Amino acid sequence: MDTARSLGLDIGDKRIGVALSDPLGILASPLNIIESRGTPADLDAIADIVARNEVGQIIVGLPRSMDGREGPQSRKVRAFVEEMQKETEVPVVFRDERLSTVAARRRLREAGRSSRTGDDAVAAAIVLQGYLDESF
Repeated sequence: MDTARSLGLDIGDKRIGVALSDPLGILASPLNIIESRGTPADLDAIADIVARNEVGQIIVGLPRSMDGREGPQSRKVRAFVEEMQKETEVPVVFRDERLSTVAARRRLREAGRSSRTGDDAVAAAIVLQGYLDESF
């Protein structure tokens, strides 16, 4: 059985939510938030997380409109991932992230926590968990 972890990313203009799976690829947990400082610094931060956690694949939330179309934010995410793939050889899988931020805010509210920035890491975990559930 493959024991490489999966990394989940919720890429936004100001922050990148980061989630990490357990070594068996069963459970996703919010890891942290990268405050965006520009593509090179953001890519360095992601490469560091990949190296420190023996990540075998990266699951990236792809923003889509409610009708499923990709818009300007999807193009930004795809361009960022294209640069990221030049920095790391870890395979990337895109996953529809519609409503992941809404679900993250609801879960934080239910837990009695309110954080506009914390929802990015939780959203990344929701996207990653969906992928893990389908793959397991």
